[in-house]
Amino acid sequence: MCAVSSLKAEEVSEDSLLDGAVVLCQPVDGYRAAIDPVFLAAAVPAHAGESVLDAGCGVGAVALCLARRVDGITVTGLESRVELAALGQENAARNGLQDRVRVVTGDILDPPRELEPGSFHQVAVNPPFLDAHSADPPPHGAKREANVEGVARLADWVSFALSMTAPDGGITFIHRAERLGELLCALEGKVGGIVVFPLWPRAGKAAKRVLVSAHKGSSASLRMAPGLVLHNDDSDGAFTAEAQAVLRGGKGLEL
Repeated sequence: MCAVSSLKAEEVSEDSLLDGAVVLCQPVDGYRAAIDPVFLAAAVPAHAGESVLDAGCGVGAVALCLARRVDGITVTGLESRVELAALGQENAARNGLQDRVRVVTGDILDPPRELEPGSFHQVAVNPPFLDAHSADPPPHGAKREANVEGVARLADWVSFALSMTAPDGGITFIHRAERLGELLCALEGKVGGIVVFPLWPRAGKAAKRVLVSAHKGSSASLRMAPGLVLHNDDSDGAFTAEAQAVLRGGKGLEL
């Protein structure tokens, strides 16, 4: 049964990712993990023996998908909401990953002391997508908090990710395509080897999501990757074979 002290059993559902390879308890109302965290986890170029920080981890979807895909890594999730952090830790245990995945409670603007700056090989970030000044906020409080920026703006998420990344480490973001310019401006002059990887809804359609990776200490120029088409053009709009390989098969993405 999915439950933590601050949530009743009927307020939490048991779902799965990666074709059942990851079991995920998450709130029935509010933000619910779907495909974005799976693609973000697939894009993080982590290797055995490395440590990864999942910033704004929610109930741990990115951390768990990444730990399931890459043996031998450790993942620390940072989540500001106590009840979600508790669910994230429970999810780690339910998936048998409690030795490699842990979730701590804290805010990116005032990180807990146990997160040592510059200590993570990779940092993954799935920040709130909507600008507070232009967004039409969702009515549900928890969903609004997950989707609309609060005091911390996109530049703050970038600064936090960079502060936690090792000198030769990398960061990976997923964000709305319409805010790509803002994200690139926040990264400019601080990292190199930036790769923009669009997630096309269908062939010939404008991307709504982009994955963006970068590396500290790199002097490589920005590169636009071909990206990945999510849905076929047929009437049922099924996921393409390439998208299915990530969403169901747990395949990594090479940005």
